[in-house]
Amino acid sequence: MMSIRQRREIRATEVSEDFPAQEENVKLENKLPSGCTSRRLWKILSLTIGGTIALCIGLLTSVYLATLHENDLWFSNIKEVEREISFRTECGLYYSYYKQMLQAPTLVQGFHGLIYDNKTESMKTINLLQRMNIYQEVFLSILYRVLPIQKYLEPVYFYIYTLFGLQAIYVTALYITSWLLSGTWLSGLLAAFWYVTNRIDTTRVEFTIPLRENWALPFFAIQIAAITYFLRPNLQPLSERLTLLAIFISTFLFSLTWQFNQFMMLMQALVLFTLDSLDMLPAVKATWLYGIQITSLLLVCILQFFNSMILGSLLISFNLSVFIARKLQKNLKTGSFLNRLGKLLLHLFMVLCLTLFLNNIIKKILNLKSDEHIFKFLKAKFGLGATRDFDANLYLCEEAFGLLPFNTFGRLSDTLLFYAYVFVLSITVTVAFVVAFHNLSDSTSQQSVGKTEKGTVNLKPETAYNLIHTILFGFLALSTMRMKYLWTSHMCVFASFGLCSPEIWELLLKSVHLYNPKRICIMRYSVPILILLYLCYKFWPGMMDELSELREFYDPDTVELMNWINSNTPRKAVFAGSMQLLAGVKLCTGRTLTNHPHYEDSSLRERTRAVYQIYAKRAPEEVHALLRSFGTDYVILEDSICYERRHHRGCRLRDLLDIANGHNASLGTLVTATGAGQGRDDGWPRRE
Repeated sequence: MMSIRQRREIRATEVSEDFPAQEENVKLENKLPSGCTSRRLWKILSLTIGGTIALCIGLLTSVYLATLHENDLWFSNIKEVEREISFRTECGLYYSYYKQMLQAPTLVQGFHGLIYDNKTESMKTINLLQRMNIYQEVFLSILYRVLPIQKYLEPVYFYIYTLFGLQAIYVTALYITSWLLSGTWLSGLLAAFWYVTNRIDTTRVEFTIPLRENWALPFFAIQIAAITYFLRPNLQPLSERLTLLAIFISTFLFSLTWQFNQFMMLMQALVLFTLDSLDMLPAVKATWLYGIQITSLLLVCILQFFNSMILGSLLISFNLSVFIARKLQKNLKTGSFLNRLGKLLLHLFMVLCLTLFLNNIIKKILNLKSDEHIFKFLKAKFGLGATRDFDANLYLCEEAFGLLPFNTFGRLSDTLLFYAYVFVLSITVTVAFVVAFHNLSDSTSQQSVGKTEKGTVNLKPETAYNLIHTILFGFLALSTMRMKYLWTSHMCVFASFGLCSPEIWELLLKSVHLYNPKRICIMRYSVPILILLYLCYKFWPGMMDELSELREFYDPDTVELMNWINSNTPRKAVFAGSMQLLAGVKLCTGRTLTNHPHYEDSSLRERTRAVYQIYAKRAPEEVHALLRSFGTDYVILEDSICYERRHHRGCRLRDLLDIANGHNASLGTLVTATGAGQGRDDGWPRRE
């Protein structure tokens, strides 16, 4: 029942008592602008200093890697043919198209030569822009033609300096990601230092310059930095739109420059799916990111003349399945804990089934077989059945596709990176489990992501994203050594963020009953500074010695071979041999090849297996017939393959061919998933 009461009169004494408080408020308000101004100035100063350090550390890393490359090969002093031979295996193949574009009389003729190429695979015309990710070579060749630098810079230097320049962008992006996560640029500086001091495990750009991953990973790092910022709550609309644009551009460039983009982005999609299912990520933002992934891949598909491998990728099938499953399960995030857990498992099962169904339908419609060797390799690698398949066994016997060697962790521990990473990871994983349980137990499920009640454990969306990202890519690196560069670089980011994060130190100090705001400040700055001092003390002398060590490229046999081919064979001659060596033949001599190292095509894999019969137990007449079917004029036989000792018995090339041909079944049991190669981690054997 509503009642009416008389308005209370304001007494003069009450008014006089209120005046002092009002005067104090006025004084406080007069003080606020100066406080805000000082904070704003401090923020601008911090951004300026941090940004300047980011640019400087990126440029210094680029110069450092370029100097190592020069000192290792004496690149500026060796002959042009030696420079080209230094681009081993598929690196030489990619660089040859840059050279081809520059040698073309006009750009139109250069494009025509790439679209209607009949020298990369003999007796066959292929569209290189469709088959391979070489738009970067096309773009660089156009730039070199347009810019007035021909008199001052050789084409090869323009190419390698571009790649080393991308390393500056790469390190800067890692720096910014760590800064965004921790709130201090000191974290970014530590991440950059760790990246450089762990160079053996974070990059291989100095000896595999044209490799596709060296083009793609800088854009991947930019994308992660942009996603980290995008997942922050309460972004201004303009900032959000600009960040989405940055994510789209970096995702598109990443997809355009690497043939394995779809598998890396599938891992990202799994990260988004996990966080969205556990209410650690706003569903709207996850939808935007799914859409950007699909749009980027479709644009690349168009640029690559509707490459069927892209359309048949698991990523597109998975993202479409997530959208369909969402529509079918509208009340996924409501109910009790057990109810929500049951719905979540059903949702996971539905997405998995839809993904496999859609992917199989698309592949049958397109008659797609380009990526079947990858699934055969994975099946054999994880012990899901023995195989005689030549392609799968070829991958299994390579160290690069084996498990991550245990000595990697010893090197990472020497710089304290691995210890810091495990420390931060254990804390954040514990927090993630608590938050996930809390979210699934919340029957209302209306709480905003990133906001929790006072006293509860909180995990920011951007932190949660980077946590699941580092875990999934860690599993990928542990299972396949070649993919470790995706993990170790992010490991630097995640470990440095944790050591500089006030949330991590607050949680740790509260757990041991030592919480104090001043202690948090001391710990988040003193620990990184001490580690930086340790890294400088321990590794600076070694880096200086490394920079002063001078070596020289020396491969007289291959140089002699290339010179002989140029001098004694017709320009239209067709050469057969190992994939690795033929890439160099294409680059140095321009002769036609029977096969090459870009292995993502089923017909090429069959052709390579046929050419390799020169090392198998086959009758000479049969081998001759196979070679002549490809128009072969010359065959290059290599002692390093005939008398191979780099692999153990059962993993030698001739053994793999005999297993595939059924000539020696007992050798099949000798092929292992761990690999036995001792050469450089470039994905394929190199000539010895």
